[in-house]
Amino acid sequence: MLNIFYHPLYCYGIDRNSRFPRDRYLLTKMKLEKYPDKILIRKPKMIDIKDIYLAHDKKYVDSFLNGNLSNKEKRKIGLQPWNNYIIDRTKLIMGGSIEALHHAISKNSIAANMAGGTHHAHYSFGSGYCIFNDLAICAIKCVNDYSGISNVLIIDLDVHQGDGTAAIFKENKNVFTFSIHCESNFPLKKMRSDIDVSLNKEMKDNQYLKILREHLENLNNVKSDIIFFQAGVDSLKQDKLGHLSLTKEGLKKRNEIVLDFAKKRSCPIVVFMGGGYSDPIDFSVESFVDLFLQCSDYRNDF
Repeated sequence: MLNIFYHPLYCYGIDRNSRFPRDRYLLTKMKLEKYPDKILIRKPKMIDIKDIYLAHDKKYVDSFLNGNLSNKEKRKIGLQPWNNYIIDRTKLIMGGSIEALHHAISKNSIAANMAGGTHHAHYSFGSGYCIFNDLAICAIKCVNDYSGISNVLIIDLDVHQGDGTAAIFKENKNVFTFSIHCESNFPLKKMRSDIDVSLNKEMKDNQYLKILREHLENLNNVKSDIIFFQAGVDSLKQDKLGHLSLTKEGLKKRNEIVLDFAKKRSCPIVVFMGGGYSDPIDFSVESFVDLFLQCSDYRNDF
């Protein structure tokens, strides 16, 4: 059974008038509730603020938590208009990722957050729907707090490059960042990951999966005591922000390849939801459901 963390504020902490498709969280949760033998949905606690400081500038963190970000800073993040729950929502999403991390390590297994993967958040500013970077927070925390965890491998397959994560860890030898993304897409200015694979627009399943397999083979010499999988589904051909042309079955094969890669290492895995902006949103929701059900099956095989 896959332990996955979800809170109603993942959805309702975004204003109903925002362009961001907030309903994807609730719809994914409702569909997963049909599989009680495979999925255990748990409510997260809010993150301890000191853990946010691990990966972010204290001045920026405090400014957000006190409601003092400038309009320019808010526009760079997006999710506007902000409602009264945006701060609690952010602390819960970060907390959900921390709890998934703890569960995965304590069980030497797999766990997930039904949100997060906020890889565009940099050390001192937010960007691209990302306020704080839960991947970065979790990576630093597990190296600091858990014995036996010295090397973190981040596999980021969201269609957008994980620029914030790459920037935060550019000189950190304990965290290896690997990103496959569409070149002609947000962010306009890419940061340097340890390995970046830039893809042309409209790439389809076969070529994408071939590239993924080849580059995962090149990671065989990269040490990892834990793997973070940023599993955005915005490479779907129906995604309005993606610019790639993967099918639902292609994404399932992508997940299978990553999970098989992780299985060979017998190390814990944390799965972060990442992006998904199809129109209608049902296409993204179905692929998120596929992802978490595949993770549940992997849990049974671990």
